[in-house]
Amino acid sequence: MTNPTDLRALDALLDRTNPKRVVVITGAGMSAESGIPTFRGKDGYWTIGATEYHPQELATLAAYRKLPREVWHWYLYRRTVCRAAQPNSAHFALAELERELGDRFMLISQNVDGLHRIAGNTDERTIEIHGNIDRMRVHADGTEAVILPIPAAMPMLGKTDPLTDELWALLRDDQHRPTRPHVLWFDECYSEELYRVDTALVAAHECELVVVIGTSGAASFPWRATDVALAAGAALVVIDPDKGPFAQHAMQPKLAGRGLWLPGGAVEWVPALVERLAA
Repeated sequence: MTNPTDLRALDALLDRTNPKRVVVITGAGMSAESGIPTFRGKDGYWTIGATEYHPQELATLAAYRKLPREVWHWYLYRRTVCRAAQPNSAHFALAELERELGDRFMLISQNVDGLHRIAGNTDERTIEIHGNIDRMRVHADGTEAVILPIPAAMPMLGKTDPLTDELWALLRDDQHRPTRPHVLWFDECYSEELYRVDTALVAAHECELVVVIGTSGAASFPWRATDVALAAGAALVVIDPDKGPFAQHAMQPKLAGRGLWLPGGAVEWVPALVERLAA
């Protein structure tokens, strides 16, 4: 249940700033409320033979070059976990906000699960800065931007289901070239061509309100986009149950009057925020 004092603080901030253009940045906390384990949690680890790989080791271009089939197997299992989940009320609320604001709305998500699109956010106004687990792209030293959906014939794989030769053969394009998951790996860089990061920064610069939901601050781009927005005079609302780095950022004295931390989860706060912004 939303705290009445925090609701009044939110109303006061929105009255002062009167935002017309809104950028929303979402992190793992958004998907955790749909039952998707966080990437670095115990379900992120993967065993190959007798070796246990951590996400930071396996989610790399270096690992893919060495163990392409094993890396694909791990991502196909993670895809199964994502597809078993459903959007929550916060996802649906953000889809409604996009319908209300149109081109005055941009969603920047760190999540690769695709739940925002399933909930109704559009390709045009949804920037998945870390990629999408339902997509693959031609592997040409990690740079070629031929992005394809994972074939419909690819079944959902449980953790112990084998990646058979028949399934492995599906992970090719129509020219039989090998593909890789369309995700940003730890040893790679953001780019406009693959992840639309320049478009995201332009939206951040032009907005009057940036909303950060459920992100730990471990990735660099949300910080960069938030700083761009604040430097241009935007207000900042952070939704997170913990007083993490973004919450502390919102509470800085220099942001007095245009920074607010709402303690709680996305399901608790996003519908209430969207109701006010849509009005």
